[in-house]
Amino acid sequence: MMDEVYVGNAGVDGATNAGWLLGHFMPAGDPRHSTEVEVKWGVHPPGEARSTWATGEQRTALLVLVSGRFRVEFRDRTVVLGTPGDYVVWGRGADHSWYAERESVVLTVRWPSVPGYRVGPPVLR
Repeated sequence: MMDEVYVGNAGVDGATNAGWLLGHFMPAGDPRHSTEVEVKWGVHPPGEARSTWATGEQRTALLVLVSGRFRVEFRDRTVVLGTPGDYVVWGRGADHSWYAERESVVLTVRWPSVPGYRVGPPVLR
């Protein structure tokens, strides 16, 4: 039973894998390994931005603001999350990027978990 339960801290565990807590990239046999869903605890200093636009997206995503002020940019609109609990959902084919207007914590859930989508580390603008 112990191999089926994992207890951790999102801030601590996320710091070792660019914020990702659950997904295909976790070791096989680890309860956090999944090909169905990915979960990220993102901690972003003010001015941090995604290093490149996500294009050709094949997943659906949910991003929830825990704290701060966070901007998600799409080709045809910009969504600003400013109150804890604000969220945005986007689907396949939605090119996007993001920017932390203030120090922000966001929870991201994407599905399915698809290998090959790793980008470089965020940049400060």
